[in-house]
Amino acid sequence: MKAKLFLALLAGVLLLGACGRSSKYEPLREDRTSAADTAAVSADSTKVEITPTKLVKTADMRFKVKNVQQTGDAIAALTARDGGMVIHHQMQADVERSEDIRVSNDSVKRVSALRTNADMTVKLPSEKLESFMTEVAHMGMYVTLRKMDIEDRTLDYLSEKLKLKNRQDLVDQQKKGKVVIKNPVNVMLLKDDMVDQQIGNMRTDEAVKYSIVTLSFYQSNFINQEMIANDDPAAYQLPFVNRLAIALNNGWQLFVELILGLANLWVFITLGIGLWAMYRYYKRKHPAWFAGGIKS
Repeated sequence: MKAKLFLALLAGVLLLGACGRSSKYEPLREDRTSAADTAAVSADSTKVEITPTKLVKTADMRFKVKNVQQTGDAIAALTARDGGMVIHHQMQADVERSEDIRVSNDSVKRVSALRTNADMTVKLPSEKLESFMTEVAHMGMYVTLRKMDIEDRTLDYLSEKLKLKNRQDLVDQQKKGKVVIKNPVNVMLLKDDMVDQQIGNMRTDEAVKYSIVTLSFYQSNFINQEMIANDDPAAYQLPFVNRLAIALNNGWQLFVELILGLANLWVFITLGIGLWAMYRYYKRKHPAWFAGGIKS
């Protein structure tokens, strides 16, 4: 009898435990279902348009060549072949040392040591960048610097695109009268921001499509010889014989000028001679007067 009572009590306890577990886990399933539905709604509310990856590639290279001018022409031809364009090209030659050697009185040989270098910036399709860099590297004797950078602007592009969409929606609502913007200046500023965002994304698209490559190359110093006119005036003096003949001629010209000058003064010379003759005459005729005059 006791055994039957014990079994009945055990069965009742097990039944109550089973019901408790059932009531315990059922709300959890409901919570999970509710959380899943909320996540689905949240995912639907945050859907954005998938934007292609925006990778901007830039490259830089410095190398030594045999001839700067020929290498520049070859790079320009290679850029045109790959569908790009040269947007900057500067070649410069600096004189390291120079010496003038006198060849004759009016000629000088100038010997100069020149250092030549060039800078180029090219714009070409991004898919041709690596092959272009490899071909350019083979034009040089050796490469001192080669660098390529890739910048991912996907998120920046997407951010500007979403901001532009938000502003466009606001403008549309303002046109429909759903939103009232009291200050017209704010409307103009909003539209200007939209233009800036559109232009910014267009620049990003352009930078993704075309890569910018900066090239710098140089060559060893070379010697340049040229014949130039002597710019020293002292080197153009005449020989001694010619200078002596010119000096004698100048002396004769001075003597002639002196005679001509005296001839122009003939009246004063004649008057002076006459006065001197009269003085001598009266001195000889009246010596006492002149002697007395001198004593007084």
